[in-house]
Amino acid sequence: MTHYIIWIITFLAIAGVIIRPFKIPEAIWAVSGAVALVVLQLISPTEALSGINKGTDVYLFLIGMMLLAETAREEKLFDWLAAHATKMAKGSSGNLFLLIYLVGVVVTAFLSNDATAVVLTPAVAAAVKAAKVEKPLPYLLICAFIANAASFVLPISNPANLVIYGNHMPPLLQWFPQYIMPSIVAIVVTYLMLYLTQRKALKQNIETNISVPILSQGGKTAIVGIAVTAVTLLVASALNIQLGLPTAITGVFTSAIVIVSARKNPWAIVKGVSWSVLPLVGGLFVLVEALNKTGITQMLNVLLHQSAQNAVNQTVWGSGIIIALACNLMNNLPVGLITGSVMQGDHIPEIVKSSALIGVDLGPNLSITGSLATILWLVALRREGQSVSAWAFLKLGFLIMTVALLFTIASLWI
Repeated sequence: MTHYIIWIITFLAIAGVIIRPFKIPEAIWAVSGAVALVVLQLISPTEALSGINKGTDVYLFLIGMMLLAETAREEKLFDWLAAHATKMAKGSSGNLFLLIYLVGVVVTAFLSNDATAVVLTPAVAAAVKAAKVEKPLPYLLICAFIANAASFVLPISNPANLVIYGNHMPPLLQWFPQYIMPSIVAIVVTYLMLYLTQRKALKQNIETNISVPILSQGGKTAIVGIAVTAVTLLVASALNIQLGLPTAITGVFTSAIVIVSARKNPWAIVKGVSWSVLPLVGGLFVLVEALNKTGITQMLNVLLHQSAQNAVNQTVWGSGIIIALACNLMNNLPVGLITGSVMQGDHIPEIVKSSALIGVDLGPNLSITGSLATILWLVALRREGQSVSAWAFLKLGFLIMTVALLFTIASLWI
């Protein structure tokens, strides 16, 4: 009976995060579910704290990235980048669409999918505003879809990659050849499908007479900080060092330099950060800790081993597709945590692990709350006065994600 109650509370909490009834913030639902589990003594306070502690690296990573993004936003860096991007498009909506997509690939690969949601979305919003675009949503959708489609180019491209592999993360030189082909396929197919679905909306005029603002010293410092963060994350990944602390240090350090040099009020940057994301992540970690008590990890581990021994190819397809769908029912962070626990061990074929990782990373493109990156994108979108309904995103995501996922899993045999 205890297991059933844990499942019910977890289901209700995650459903609240996804659906947001009465527009109650996602974090409230996740934290309420975690608190209910402790109050009802379904898990002990020690176990809850253990679950929260498991997310330390993710919290630090998000803090660093959000501080970097808010500092850059405050210094009008995004407006400056937007003006340059719009000028390069030379009045072509298709050129602007491709340019933003390519920038999204680079940002996701070297700064993570969460950074794309947090950093790129305001920049794109500024770009379409500068270009006087009547329908900005097609360009903003790029930030959501590329954040997941390019999130397995490198280990640092998605914190979920670290969760899945844990202490068995492949070295950088092994990761790249293993995932380069699936990454290319996911990026290209996602672009083609997204462009095809948005081509009618892209038939609009783009302003060509754009004045490029002068970048402040604080903006230049923000650029350096972002570049240093990218290099730091690559080095940390190559040395198999957790990414959270280096990201937090570079983010805090960059913000501090900008605040001091520009003599700004620190509160202006601090209040702009979406701090509610941190309790949301913490609550999800506690929910997963409770689920592990029900024996789900052990059960899935046994099923996966048996399936892999009997039919590897079917297991590759099945694990990738099932995990991709599960991410949209539970969010990819808890699914990634469970998958990571199940996938640990030397008896799981690498191609099965690759398919599972692709499911966790690419699968969330189906729904609006499939991944933490998409939730962060939603938060950034609301700040820019834009919105997209869950149903509208689902209709679009079903087509784009399904085609991209099938092609990407098939590329594992190339």
